Amino acid sequence: GKIYIYEDRCKGCGLCVVECRKNEISESDKLNKYGYSVVKFNDLGACNACRLCAIVCPDAAIKVCELVEVPE
Repeated sequence: GKIYIYEDRCKGCGLCVVECRKNEISESDKLNKYGYSVVKFNDLGACNACRLCAIVCPDAAIKVCELVEVPE
């Protein structure tokens, strides 16, 4: 899977970081336009699109996409 962070919605609460069992989300030094420290997707290839991060996010700042292999 892959996740996208809507940085302007993220307030850096860290709930998604705690909930991700694959360590695909971590805190970053980047600030959004409101001055909040946002999280980042690590893209380690371990994300299974379980959507737990999006479920616990109080600001709906995470979009989860499931990657599908297309047969040749």
